[in-house]
Amino acid sequence: MTTFNLLLIALIQGITEFLPISSSGHLILLPSLTGLDDQGQIIDVAAHLGTLCAVILYFWPDVRLALFGTFRLLRGKIDTQGAFLALCLLIATIPVILFGLFLKFTGLSEAIRGIAIIGWTMIIFGVLLYWADQTGPIEKTAEKWTLKDALQMGVWQAIALIPGTSRSGITITAARMLGYTRTDAARLSMLMSIPTIIASGALLSLDVIGTADAGALRDIGIVVAMSFAAALAALTLMMRLLRAVSYTPYVIYRLGLGTILLWIAYT
Repeated sequence: MTTFNLLLIALIQGITEFLPISSSGHLILLPSLTGLDDQGQIIDVAAHLGTLCAVILYFWPDVRLALFGTFRLLRGKIDTQGAFLALCLLIATIPVILFGLFLKFTGLSEAIRGIAIIGWTMIIFGVLLYWADQTGPIEKTAEKWTLKDALQMGVWQAIALIPGTSRSGITITAARMLGYTRTDAARLSMLMSIPTIIASGALLSLDVIGTADAGALRDIGIVVAMSFAAALAALTLMMRLLRAVSYTPYVIYRLGLGTILLWIAYT
C-alpha cells in the first residue's frame, strides 16, 4: 500500500472517529467509491491505536481517575469517584462486546457493509441526533453519570456496529436524550470509546498476530502517527465548537452524504 493511501486512511479514521459522522462508514466507502485496495485489518488496528492514544491524551484527567478506580474495582471496592466511573465504563462496554461477537461469529459483519445500508444509517441516525439535541433536556453533567444511564448508552453504542451509524453520534444521541449537556454528552461518549476501541482492537489483533513483516511495521507506524494527530485535532476542534454551536452541522453533513450514497446505491 502506498504512503498516500496510508495517509488518506489515517486522516479519514482520525478525523471521523470522534465526530458523529461514522468512521467505519467512511473507511468502508473509501475503497468502494475510489477503487483503492481495502486497507486490511492490520491497518485498521493501527488506525484505532492512533485514535485511542489521542482520546487518552485529551481526557487524561478522567482516564487517570478511571485507571486508579479500576484497581479498586478489581478489589471489589466502589468507594471512590474513580471506581464508580470505571464500573460505569465497564457496564457501558458489555453490550457492544456481546453484539460485536455475535456479528463476527454469524458472519453478519460483512453482510452489513453495503453502500445502501450506510446511506440509510447516515440519514436515520442523523435525524435522530438532531431531534435528541434539539429536544433533549439539559439537566445533567458527566459527574452525575449513573449505572442505569451507562447501560442505556451502552446498548445504543452496540447499534453503532452497523456501518454508518457512528459510535460517537449514537452515544451522544443517547446522552442528550437522557438530559446531559452537549459538552458532557460528548465527554461521556469519548470516555466510552476507550474500552470499546481497546476491545475492538484486541479482537482484530487476534486475526493479524504473526502476519506483520518489516513493511507492515512501517505502514503501522505511519498510520498510528497520522491517525493520532488527526484525531487529536478533530477532537479538540469539536469540543471547542460545542461551547458555541449545536450538532446541526454534523447532521447536515450526514443527510447530504446519506442522500448521495442512496442515489449511488439505487441508480
